[in-house]
Amino acid sequence: MKIKSAIAGSLPKPHWLAESAQLWAPWRLEGEELREAKNDAMTIAVANQLRAGIDVIGDGEQSRQHFVTTFVENQSGIDFKNKKTMRIRDRYDALVPVVVDQIHRERSVFVEDAKFLRTLTDKTLKFTLPGPMTIIDTLFDQHYGSREQLAFAFAEILNEEAKELVAAGIDIIQFDEPAFNVFFDDVRNWGVAALERAASGLSSKTAVHICYGYGIEANIKWKNTLGDEWRQYENIFPMLAQSSIDQISLECQNSKVPMELVEILRGKQIMIGAIDVASNTVESAEDVAKVLREALAYVDAENLLACTNCGMVPLARDVANGKLQALAAGTALLNNELGL
Repeated sequence: MKIKSAIAGSLPKPHWLAESAQLWAPWRLEGEELREAKNDAMTIAVANQLRAGIDVIGDGEQSRQHFVTTFVENQSGIDFKNKKTMRIRDRYDALVPVVVDQIHRERSVFVEDAKFLRTLTDKTLKFTLPGPMTIIDTLFDQHYGSREQLAFAFAEILNEEAKELVAAGIDIIQFDEPAFNVFFDDVRNWGVAALERAASGLSSKTAVHICYGYGIEANIKWKNTLGDEWRQYENIFPMLAQSSIDQISLECQNSKVPMELVEILRGKQIMIGAIDVASNTVESAEDVAKVLREALAYVDAENLLACTNCGMVPLARDVANGKLQALAAGTALLNNELGL
């Protein structure tokens, strides 16, 4: 048994695929050339993780322009042409697609990516999907009239997608729910239930990633308003502790989250974010190990995983690769100290 390392989700894209260090960057290619380029980018992302010594491998979200929109744009019932302005996560306004009819999944979005990913390594694979609550926070609803009903509609199709990914060889399905750190009443009333519906019946392990967001300006400004202690997790951990979700991914490096909050989740597998994705400074192995050591007071070693705070797509590629190496090196340092 050893403590393992993993990325939260995204990695920077090569400049020949899309503009680097940018969210929603348009593709530079089309058609068959784009498909091949996405696979090439995924191959590089996997190779970089393996070279660094990462244990649980992801696709780096190389085939997606954005972790939410790429999934949503492949569902029917949504108007992407006549967008409306909506407040996103209570932080900034954005033009978003409009739900105009019942949501329907006509085909898998990511199963071919998962099949290709499985050919690249025999290591444990994790695949990320947007969670129901985070999806609906990026859509203007003109059909369901209820956030809960819309979330459960997406939970159903997410579950269909996840089952196909598991059949393709994925070992861990992770749902990304940064919106959990904002809409506490919804989380309590139906958010965790919608997450569990999305994860129901899976033979893989299940995970939920709850962070304070990518290292982009809007999120950094929001963090600066949160004070000396970020206790948002305290509002949702009790429900997650009682949930059927196996793993919970948190933001801990250079954050102001009191580590003792992790105690609420005792018994769950915890992915401790030990890499700051809002900084271009590459952590040392000791920086990573220090955060993991602190977490060991509140989570048993067999349930601890080392992770990044969030996705790294906004970072330069050399910075992200350095952080991958630091994550693996810091995890190895702690394993050696513990004799694991």
